[in-house]
Amino acid sequence: MKRTVALSSLAALVVVVALSAFLATRHPVSDATSAPSPLLGRAAPAVAGQELGGGTFKLSRDLGHVVVVNFWSSWCGPCVSEAPELSTFAWRERARGIDVVGVVFNDAVNAATSFARHYGSLYPSIVDPGGAIANRYGVISPPTTFVIDRHGRVAVTLLGPVSAAQLEQVVARVRA
Repeated sequence: MKRTVALSSLAALVVVVALSAFLATRHPVSDATSAPSPLLGRAAPAVAGQELGGGTFKLSRDLGHVVVVNFWSSWCGPCVSEAPELSTFAWRERARGIDVVGVVFNDAVNAATSFARHYGSLYPSIVDPGGAIANRYGVISPPTTFVIDRHGRVAVTLLGPVSAAQLEQVVARVRA
C-alpha cells in the first residue's frame, strides 16, 4: 500500500514538473489571423452606443481617422492576453489620428466593466445589447478586430488576439 502511494505521488510529481517546464518554455500566443470578410472594402457598419462607465460613441464621428474596432468579452481567455496589448496600442497611437473602440460581445455590463477596470483599458468600449453591432459585422466569437480606414471602409479583419506590434503594422499599411 505504501509503495502504491509513493509511486502515485512520484508519477503526479513528474506530471507537474513536466507541465511546469512546458508552460515556462512555450512561445507566446501568435498574432491574430487576417481573415476574409464580405465587408472588406465596403463602408463599415454603424458602431454607436453607450460606453461602459457613461458617455456615447459613434463611429461616424471618427471619419478621417483610422479606427480599430475590437469585439471582446470578459469571459474570453484570448481577450485577457489581448487587453493590455490594445491599451498599449491605443496609448501609443492616440495623437496620430488612430482611434480604438471596444465592443462588448455577449457579456454582462458589470462583468465587462470590471474587466475593463482590471486591465486598465485606455480606450472606450461600448455595450452591444442583443448583439446588433456584432451581427452587422458578422462576429461569431471574440476576439475579432476590424480596422476601418479614414474613408470609413473596412480595410482589415483579424480573428484571434492581436498584439500592439501587429496592429502597428496593419494600421501602417492601412494609412499608406
